[in-house]
Amino acid sequence: MNNKKMITAATQPITTTATPRVEQPDLVKTIGKTTYQVKVHFNPNAKETMQDKIIRMLRNEVSQSPHF
Repeated sequence: MNNKKMITAATQPITTTATPRVEQPDLVKTIGKTTYQVKVHFNPNAKETMQDKIIRMLRNEVSQSPHF
């Protein structure tokens, strides 16, 4: 019997243009006896693009890392 866990990830839209809503399939991954079902939701009112968010997250990560 598989354990099922659902993970949701909230992200920002990739572009600022409106696109029709299309149901996307879930990402399903089985690791050992656990099956993970991942659903992704996009905020249509977001003020930040996905590219902007990734760049911001990378800058934050670099600024927090120790300097060698």
